[in-house]
Amino acid sequence: MAKISRRAFVKKATIMGTAMAAFPTLLLRKGRAAWAQKTVVHPHVDNLRVVGITDITMTKAVQARSSWPRQNELVVTERVWENMDKLACRLAETRNPSEAWRTIFIRPPRKAWADTVVAVKTNNIGQQHTRSAVMAKIVHTLTDTLGIKPFNIHIYDARHGSNMERQTPFAGLPEGCHIAGTWGGSRALTAVPGPWRNTGGKSECLKQLVDGSVDILINVAVCKEHSKRFGGFTMAMKNHFGTFSPRPGHEPGSLNYLIAINQTPEILGPMDERTGKVLYPRQQVCVIDALWASKGGPGGNPSHQPNFLAMGVMAPMVDYQVATKFRGEMMGWHPYMPATLRMLTDFGYTESDLPAGGKIMEA
Repeated sequence: MAKISRRAFVKKATIMGTAMAAFPTLLLRKGRAAWAQKTVVHPHVDNLRVVGITDITMTKAVQARSSWPRQNELVVTERVWENMDKLACRLAETRNPSEAWRTIFIRPPRKAWADTVVAVKTNNIGQQHTRSAVMAKIVHTLTDTLGIKPFNIHIYDARHGSNMERQTPFAGLPEGCHIAGTWGGSRALTAVPGPWRNTGGKSECLKQLVDGSVDILINVAVCKEHSKRFGGFTMAMKNHFGTFSPRPGHEPGSLNYLIAINQTPEILGPMDERTGKVLYPRQQVCVIDALWASKGGPGGNPSHQPNFLAMGVMAPMVDYQVATKFRGEMMGWHPYMPATLRMLTDFGYTESDLPAGGKIMEA
């Protein structure tokens, strides 16, 4: 299969921009067609590119099994922010951080940045959570670089976020940004196409994604082990078990369900009803916070302190490459490959399609 070239992405972006101008009502249609495999989701960044950085200076000392509050005390915020800018530049293939973030984040059609609504999915289960510096950098990029209003930014976990303000009171956020907790929970029924075990082909999801009031979705995941039915890990894709109801993910066909929810308009963005092609990307970046990570899981404190961050625009590509190259090759925590490979094949790709031989590109 041919790799996606930057020229192809630029061409796709031009075509999409013309279509938006000529037919803006297309983006208001709620497509229910299954996502068309190998369709470009993010028009400005290679969907298959995953970038990463390891830097021991992002923390002051090695205390692998420390608590979340202690981790935040050990994090060197300035170094984390610098490295996240480097990741953005490597991902967007530019040397200018502001230009890189403006390439990654796409303004919704017919909206100003000031009116754009953003949802940031964090993982609030157990003892391992996104570090404050990582979350603050994402939010400050939205407000300071793009001009999004803090009160339009909502950090949530619809399943396990009820005590988020107390358990993970993220420091350094712009005033007015919402630590939204469950944000009402996963209560809105929506179609989930694909061969997963359920009657009616529907599942419950966060209402704000089902009704389209969220313009941009950001996936900030941690790096832990989980059942081998999910590949032996939980990262960006499974993070959305706190967007959609996780219940079908604990029944037969759980991997099918995991893949299916990550192919919905709620995650990928509004789709053409006939073709299944994404018209405007909703989930625009996925970040893996592995400053601390875990060989085991999903509960308990972290077991290791790798000082590692990764970033990409398409969750299954991020999960596959971080699982195989970081967790597997670097850390020795080898994933269960029959399940892990489906994160490529069920999206239409094989290992030979991945850029740089499937390596995580160093920032």
